[in-house]
Amino acid sequence: MTPPLRVIHPGCFEVKLISLPQPFFGALGCTSAIVFTCFGAAYGTAKAGVGVCSMAVLRPDLIVKNIVPIVMAGIIGIYGLVVSVLVANDLTQALPLYTGFIQLGAGLSVGLAGLAAGFAIGIVGDAGVRGTAQQPRLYVGMILILIFAEVLGLYGLIVALLMNSRSKAVC
Repeated sequence: MTPPLRVIHPGCFEVKLISLPQPFFGALGCTSAIVFTCFGAAYGTAKAGVGVCSMAVLRPDLIVKNIVPIVMAGIIGIYGLVVSVLVANDLTQALPLYTGFIQLGAGLSVGLAGLAAGFAIGIVGDAGVRGTAQQPRLYVGMILILIFAEVLGLYGLIVALLMNSRSKAVC
């Protein structure tokens, strides 16, 4: 544990800065990975689910076919779970500050990318399944757009895994 820093303030009195334990940043990265990806997955699931429910009023035969956006939104949460487990397994009391910052960056990269992907999947899924009920030829286009939205979360996962693999490097 590092001792608290002592800084002399320009006003000529001494200020003690509290030293944060290094595992705090790793734990924050672990938390942000799962929380933000689950926010994105929940929004995408809810928004696409509303679209499926409203589409089912006109075309109940298309419910199973148009459940794809809901499944794709749920996958976003798995990305955050993977990174959270990897970061949590590396948390120790004597964690270097460098490692804590890398883990925070990894958690934020997958978390915020997952949040954005979940928003995109929800909006596209809602409009796509409603449009597919009226014009079935829109289905392939909707799936392609959903894939492009999903890959945003995958980019965040890849960056997080690369960052986490470098967290053991000696600075």
